[in-house]
Amino acid sequence: MERLIIIGSGPAGVSAALYAVRAGIKTTVVSRGAGALEKTEKIENYYGFPEIISGKELHERGIAGAKRLGVEFLTDEVVSVEKSDAFYVKTPDKLLAADALILATGVSKLAPEIQGLEEFEGRGVSYCAICDGFFFKERRVAVLGTGENAINEINELKNITSDITLLTNGDEITAEFPDWVNIISDEIEAVRGTGKISSVSFKNGQTISLDGLFIAYKTAGSTALAKKLGAKTDGRFIWTDEEMNTNISGLFAAGDCRGGLLQISKAVYDGAAAGTSAVKYLKK
Repeated sequence: MERLIIIGSGPAGVSAALYAVRAGIKTTVVSRGAGALEKTEKIENYYGFPEIISGKELHERGIAGAKRLGVEFLTDEVVSVEKSDAFYVKTPDKLLAADALILATGVSKLAPEIQGLEEFEGRGVSYCAICDGFFFKERRVAVLGTGENAINEINELKNITSDITLLTNGDEITAEFPDWVNIISDEIEAVRGTGKISSVSFKNGQTISLDGLFIAYKTAGSTALAKKLGAKTDGRFIWTDEEMNTNISGLFAAGDCRGGLLQISKAVYDGAAAGTSAVKYLKK
């Protein structure tokens, strides 16, 4: 078992890994890549670099330093997280377990901007099939997504109901879905209902009746994963105390997913604090 898993290999995740591995903690970082940092062409306000450096190069240097100290890096997509006797991190092909977990995947939109989506959160709109699927036994549900994250939600729901539709909102499908899944590729206009969700309408004029809509949009970000674990969130951000502890014992968050100043320097600090807090937790 990995003692500590960090989801995200940006400045916050790698900084946390450095502090954890130097304290003797077996540390694994799971990530699909550098994320927003890789798209940053020029960085000229970061301590210690008199020359301009690209986000891609800074990311590569950070990972090289962590690998030298013994941090293990796994390039994969996290589709789900759970907690029981340990934290379980699921990818399309693996199931990893750890005693502590740090979320550091940055901040991302949990879903496209669709009328009514936020309004019906908790009233038919959910971000976690494991958490809320039970309430939709033999009901009409849909999953909004196009990739492995959506497949994971569908697999959780298929044992609860047989009436499952995949909504892509006009985006390209990036994974292979089971043949039995009904797929609607049209762009969504609105989520509708009175008190709770009852239907989804599309911009082509079509409407389908629904009892539940599960959001699995693109890759699951830190906030979506936090919601699956029951962690306290505030809109797009995860709540933590000053030591990066969430309200879930053994779960920490660092970097842009906490909000505040969305800068590399702040992410590195967050990571250092989260890594230190995780070490304290694991050595209790």
